[in-house]
Amino acid sequence: MLMITITKKQAAQFILAKQGLTGSYRFVGKSGAYEYIRQAGCIQYDPVDVCGRNAELTLQSRVKGFSKTMLQELLYEDRKLVDYADKELSIWPSEDWPYFSSYRERSVKLGRTFRGLKPLENKALAYIKEYGPVSSDSLPIEGEIFWHSSMHWSGNWQKKSQAARSVLEQLYTDGKLVIHHKKGSRKYYDLAERYLPSSVLNAENPCKDEEEFLAWRVLRRIGAAGLLWDKNSTAFLGIDVNADKRKHILEHLTAAGKICPVSVEGIKQVFYYLSCDDSLMQSVIDGTADLKPRMSFIAPLDPLMWDKAMILALWDFQYSWEIYTPAVKRKYGYYTLPVLFGDRFVGRIESVPDRKNGVLEVRGLWWKPGVRPTKKMNAALERALKDFARFNDCKSVLLKADN
Repeated sequence: MLMITITKKQAAQFILAKQGLTGSYRFVGKSGAYEYIRQAGCIQYDPVDVCGRNAELTLQSRVKGFSKTMLQELLYEDRKLVDYADKELSIWPSEDWPYFSSYRERSVKLGRTFRGLKPLENKALAYIKEYGPVSSDSLPIEGEIFWHSSMHWSGNWQKKSQAARSVLEQLYTDGKLVIHHKKGSRKYYDLAERYLPSSVLNAENPCKDEEEFLAWRVLRRIGAAGLLWDKNSTAFLGIDVNADKRKHILEHLTAAGKICPVSVEGIKQVFYYLSCDDSLMQSVIDGTADLKPRMSFIAPLDPLMWDKAMILALWDFQYSWEIYTPAVKRKYGYYTLPVLFGDRFVGRIESVPDRKNGVLEVRGLWWKPGVRPTKKMNAALERALKDFARFNDCKSVLLKADN
């Protein structure tokens, strides 16, 4: 296959257009939120809620009219989405359940290695069948056990854990339970068979072996990012691939016509994009792509930010999530979000909603060095803050930042 060469600017424009972060909104309302997650394959869940949780922030930046209730409905009413492991704990389409058969089979095998766990599982299932959704606090199983969390495939460790919590997590990773709902970070579980149709629960694994499953996951991550390079990348987190295996999978997917290689000027690594996005790539190259600029605040674990080294290489923007950095060592704020305008990262922002008074407080706004806000950019910022305030149930914005 003939490899094309593009500039860094074209690579950036392609990624943003693919992800729905530039031009006219491609994703609108609840159906748009679902379609975006189908495109991305998964979005990461994180329980921290400063100005919205990560999954909600990911959707608000690219789904017109998105509200937090839309995601809750898709997860816990419509059941079009599930919470489950993928790139850490993630949210992904229920229709992909059969692909993760090997995850669940491995979880079942690991669970069998813990003496005394099986009777507790039977007790938990019987209780849930009779009484419905439970959390670790409401399940009447007491004590502690030494247990290995099946969600962490690479970990070869055990920990002493609350028995009720361990049993619920084991049954959850086995696929016998699903998350019924969450209250804050607390999870409530119920029987999977009550919420997922038998056509999904009992479907055969579409992948004939583990190698095919890995290739499917790599393909999905490329689709989520838009472009990924042949390099160790945090975008592949949760997928058991080393350099040789990654190279083999990329070559196989290229030969199968599922991905296209592309060279980016000034970068030695080859990049790949989905073959089905070839028309979008061509429109970026010939200048006909819809690249109308708008401003967005990007989630810390957004698919766009999965590979921060690639962000630095393509945009010359270095982002660090400082939530776990001691306050005295932070350069910016506790929960800053990258600010995107058009095809550029122009800065970062820290905003915290005062929901009691209905005010979104902007505590920090740092423009990227060399960026000089224009009248057009300031107007875009005003619109973005107004939308972000509404997203956080606030009616007004208070600019406290003087950065």
